[in-house]
Amino acid sequence: MNDSSYVFKLLNKKYNKLFDLIKKCPENKRDVVPEGFKNSIHWQLGHILYSTENHVLRLSEQKKVLPESYQTFFAYGTKPLDWKEEPPTCDLLIEQLKEQIDYIHEALNGKLDTDVKKNFLEANTIEDLLIYNVSHVSEHLGVIFSMIKVLNK
Repeated sequence: MNDSSYVFKLLNKKYNKLFDLIKKCPENKRDVVPEGFKNSIHWQLGHILYSTENHVLRLSEQKKVLPESYQTFFAYGTKPLDWKEEPPTCDLLIEQLKEQIDYIHEALNGKLDTDVKKNFLEANTIEDLLIYNVSHVSEHLGVIFSMIKVLNK
């Protein structure tokens, strides 16, 4: 399979939607946790970046590139209220997300049918990991969309 595989097209579509959505949120509101939400846009960006590295790159045995400190900011169960130090900026996270999607294409192109070790996602192949990731990003896009609507009121 090549880079024109359907799962890569879906992945690109979701990340492009993410980048478009972020442009609709004023920079001074990206750290606000809107009423009814647990996290900020800033956290959402970092969480997508961090979890993609762990769910796609780590499980497909690709090199990790993010600092270990990202776990304390963006792993499941974390929230901005618990941050004890300054997290990476939103602009840096956006840049890293763009680099990450390019890296995924480069590292995984032609390897979609490669088997992966037994894992908590119950994925069998790299393509399964990417399908999960598309779903995960889609879920967060819905949350981000809702947050932006609240923040822009």
